[in-house]
Parts: sequence; C-alpha cells; structure tokens
Amino acid sequence: MYTRSKWIIAAIVLSAVVVRLIHIEQPFIDPWSWRQSDVAAIARNYLENGFRFCWPQIDWAGNAEGYVGTEFPLLPFAAALCYKITGVQEWVGRIQGVIFFATGLPFFFLLVRRIYGEVAAVWATFFYAFAPLSIVASRAFMPDVPSLSLALAGIYFFLRWVERNGRRALIVSALVISFSFLIKLPTVVIGLPLLYLALAAVCDRRTFSSHGGALSEPPSGNDRSEERDALASEDGGLEAAAPWRDMPKRLLTSWELWLFATITLIPSAIWYWHAHRIAETFYPYHFFGGGGFRIMHAGWYWKIAEQTVRSSLTPVLFVLALAGVFVVPRGKYSRTFHWWLAAMVAFVFFVGWGNRHQWYQLPLVPIAAVFAGCACQWMASRLGSHRAVATLTSVLLIAGFGISSYHSARPLYRPAAAGLRNLGLELKEATTSNAVIIAADDGDPTVFYYAHRKGWHFLEEGIYQGNPFDSAQVIANLEKLRGRGASHLVFYSGTRWWLDYYREFAERVAASATLVEETPEFTIYKLEPVP
Repeated sequence: MYTRSKWIIAAIVLSAVVVRLIHIEQPFIDPWSWRQSDVAAIARNYLENGFRFCWPQIDWAGNAEGYVGTEFPLLPFAAALCYKITGVQEWVGRIQGVIFFATGLPFFFLLVRRIYGEVAAVWATFFYAFAPLSIVASRAFMPDVPSLSLALAGIYFFLRWVERNGRRALIVSALVISFSFLIKLPTVVIGLPLLYLALAAVCDRRTFSSHGGALSEPPSGNDRSEERDALASEDGGLEAAAPWRDMPKRLLTSWELWLFATITLIPSAIWYWHAHRIAETFYPYHFFGGGGFRIMHAGWYWKIAEQTVRSSLTPVLFVLALAGVFVVPRGKYSRTFHWWLAAMVAFVFFVGWGNRHQWYQLPLVPIAAVFAGCACQWMASRLGSHRAVATLTSVLLIAGFGISSYHSARPLYRPAAAGLRNLGLELKEATTSNAVIIAADDGDPTVFYYAHRKGWHFLEEGIYQGNPFDSAQVIANLEKLRGRGASHLVFYSGTRWWLDYYREFAERVAASATLVEETPEFTIYKLEPVP
C-alpha cells in the first residue's frame, strides 16, 4: 500500500504544480493585487536602492523613503536577488509560493499518515492540493503559503520528536517553525496543536523513557488504534502513566521544550520589535497587519463563513470535512487537527477585522482536508467489500470536488485591478521618473508599482475609512499634498465619480490642474506648482 501511495502522492504533487503554473506570468491585477503589489514594490526597491534587508520600502510614501514594518521580508529579498538575473518579472515572485507549496505537500502527507493512516493521508493531500484558496494563495506573491508549508513541516518533525525522542527532529522542527513565524506571524496559532502533542507526550511515559519513543514506523488505520489501545491497557491507562496533575510540572521542567520555545519565539520577537520600531519612526508609519484585532458583528462572521464554504473550500470539501470531524480514527494524537481548528476559530473571532482578507483563513484548508480525508477513509472501510461501489464513489468525489474547485477559483483570477495597471503603465510613459503622483486608487498600490513612480494614496489620511465626507476634506488633502511636491493627480474608473459628486473639489481641480489624458479607464491631471 505504501509503495502505491508514494506514486499517487507524486502524481498529486506534479498535477498541483502544473495547475499553479497556468498563467504564472500574470500581472498583479487579480483581486489580491494590492497586497502583491506592495510585496513586489519592496522587492524592486531592494534591487534599486541597495539590498538593505532590514529596511523594506514601499512606493506610496510620497517623496519620503517609505520604510514600513513588515513580516520578515525573505520572499521579496529572494525575488530581488533573482531580478539580478531575470530582470523584474511577476513570475519570479509568484513561483516562490509554488515551490514552497510543492515542498510542503509531502510533509503534510507524512504528518496525516502518521496520525490517521494511509487512506486518509492520500485523500487529505488531494483535497489540500486542489482546494480553491490553496491554488490561488500558492501562486500569489505573498508570504502566507510559504509560512503555512513551513508550519506543516515543523509539526511533522515535532511529532517525530514526540514519538521517537530524537533531538535532531526537535531542532529541525524548531528552526522550520521559527522561519514560519517570521514570515507570517499569525501562523503562531499552530502553538495550540503543538501544545496538544506535547501534552500527549507527557501523558505517555514511553515517549520520554529509555525506549526512545512509542513508534518507529506508523501503523495505518485500525492497526494504529489497536496498538494505542493495547499500550493504554498495558500501562493501566494514560492517566495512570502520567497523572494530569503532573503535566504542568513535566512541561515546565522539560529542557527540550524550553529549547524549542527559545528557537521558535526569540527570533520573531526580535524581528517584530524591529518592524514595530520602523513603523513608529518613519512615514507613512505603517505596520502590515496592524489593527486587525477587532471583534466584529455577527453578520461579518457569517460572511466569512459563507466565503469559506463557497469559495475557499467548496461545498463538497466542507460537507466531507464536517462529517470527518466525527469519524476520525482513534489514536493518541487524533485530536491534533481539532485543536488547530479550535485555534483558527478563535483567531477568526478575535482578529475579526483582519480576517476581511480571505487569505487569513488559509490554514483552514489543510485542516478541512484532513477531516475530509478521514471521512473518505471511513467510507472506504465501510465499502471495502464492494470494490465497484467504492471506485464509483471515489470517481464521483474527485470529479465533483474538481469541478466545484474550478468554478470557485475562477473569480479569484479575474483582472480586478487591470484598470489600475493600465493607468500605471500610462503614467510610466507620460511622466518623468521624478514625478510624484496623487492617486485616488482606493488604497491599491498597483498604480504606483506599474508606474514605477512614488506618490500618495488619495485621500492620504483616512484612505481605509471609506469615501471622503465632503469637498472640504478632499480639497484640504489635495492642497496639503501639492505643498509637499505632488506633480500629478489621477483617478481610475472606480473613483472618477468624485469629480461629479464633490462639485467644489472638481472646481478646485479645474483651477489648479491641467487635464493630460482621459479614457474610460482613467483620468490624469498635471498639477500646477504651489505659488
């Protein structure tokens, strides 16, 4: 069975990579354009302004240097190094997520196989590989998939340490998870499943005994459950082996866990302290992901839940995952993904505002995939004597999930920011390199990235708080930025209505600017210098 599953997993990984390479050269104009354009701008600024790793720069700080607080900028820095060879290309940024995803997928399979068995692991890997959110996020120039892939590998090595008490696995786990936290801080939610695994290890005295671990090779399916039951029976039950009241003492006195915590947490604490200091010191005083901790109203969470079912997972995967929660095979570590699910639910609730971005729910995909895999394994065990029925059921599941995933992923490829890119490209041709742009762009820096110009979002103040209140607010922002050296004012199709709605503002623009170009997609004005 294991030999056959290796070939199945190889086929899944290869197919998953091929799917992600479709339109890999696509510009950053999809619905997540603004986040990718920021990362891409940081990469290009590394290339052009010197490879100062600890000082990432964005393009929308006007004529200031634009240092911002970000995650550990490993991805844009690596892309900038590649640009030395390839030139600035979108596929260079996108391919990094594909590589991390393809590398992490086998570790995901091994992790699920060790806990739930062979059949569940194969199905879980399939669902994780082709879920809509997984496909789109892993080809985006963003840190989320690299961080998640490292986290999955780290959990796998942590489990190996728990089972075999091998310090090498613990060190590898700590290093991999440390980079995972550095690249994307919200990944710290895996601390709950890691704590669960540590508690399970404390409960089983075999894990820390001279025998070196409970298992050397993972049994599959029912064999694992029977072995766990036998071990519990021989030792008088888990509670007899290690009373619950002794757990805190055992955890706190384990030097291996202290070493693990030091390696995983200290680098992130240092980096994010540095990033916070940058955000406090330099204009535009921005910290990526800041302000996300906000509990929202019930309708907000209902929208996230609906999006998760319909777009991130597909209804097919959601229904299977919901069933799988209740039919996971019995075993010592069988609640690992339940704990991760609980951590993610708490994260979505308390970071309600931050979860307006769909990619923040990305860890729900491997969690749902695992439970769906368990549901498929449960069905396979019930249909074991009916091979024809089992084969037909498998084909229908694969086809149904594949079709629903295709239709759910398509909207996430649409060129939502194509107008902003076209405006940026026109600005690149129509302005000099020292032009400073005021862009009414709804906070999307795509126009600055493709214009290869610096500038400000318009409004500069309150850009993420909705439309302007009145003409007075817009005029005050315009005059302030003109005084700071702005040379052009631009609108795209989504904001050009300002000139019709805010009449006094339109009059001020007519009096202080010259129309350069107007198309159905955008409008460009040349601002008169401030006297």
